[in-house]
Amino acid sequence: MKRFWTTTTVTQDGEDFSVLLDAKPLKLPGGGALRVPYAPLAEGIAAEWAAAPQEFSPNNLPLTQFTSTAQDRIRPHRTDIIRQLAAYGLNDLLCYRAEGPAPLVAHETAQWDKWLHWARERYAVALLTTTGVLPIDQPADTAARFTEALEAYTDYGLAALGVLVPVMGSLVLALAVAEGALPPEAAAETAFADELWQEAQWGQDKEAMTRRRNATTEIVSSRRFLELCRG
Repeated sequence: MKRFWTTTTVTQDGEDFSVLLDAKPLKLPGGGALRVPYAPLAEGIAAEWAAAPQEFSPNNLPLTQFTSTAQDRIRPHRTDIIRQLAAYGLNDLLCYRAEGPAPLVAHETAQWDKWLHWARERYAVALLTTTGVLPIDQPADTAARFTEALEAYTDYGLAALGVLVPVMGSLVLALAVAEGALPPEAAAETAFADELWQEAQWGQDKEAMTRRRNATTEIVSSRRFLELCRG
């Protein structure tokens, strides 16, 4: 897409904030005008549009994408989105461990057990672990506890979690990032712990490195979006 505006400004209307491109309201892909209840988010959105190159893509506008997701996808389907995210917790990455070799098993234990302990302390969720990839049944109250945790998030928070959870394969790690308990870069290293261990033994894989780099960018963007949505 080609840049079609020169100036970006933020305006306030009541408790909401809008972004203007050359005095015209910025609209979301769904057709509605972008209006957010957080001044820092509006300023961040305006800044990314101001910085967009002459030839730009949605990747240049991550905050706008998150906002669009929150308003056009999360808001009308909030209950379904929460159910889908909670389901990740029933098959969380942290619960599926390698059968061997012993150094890899020890590495996963060191990287992942502390976050299962964190989930137990924070949400009273006692996730079980197994080896291999066959599904494991979690305690009967697990889905309800994760659902309760997710319901506390705004539509904007759920939009960020909607990126964090699948990119890491872990609801536990996503919640830890969202709450500020786990920095984004450390979260990426934790989520890809087994992959990084394998590379340390056998050498780096350029395709995997690119994928991890992109995942880290998404995690960082998600965390920044959450911070801007705190007013």
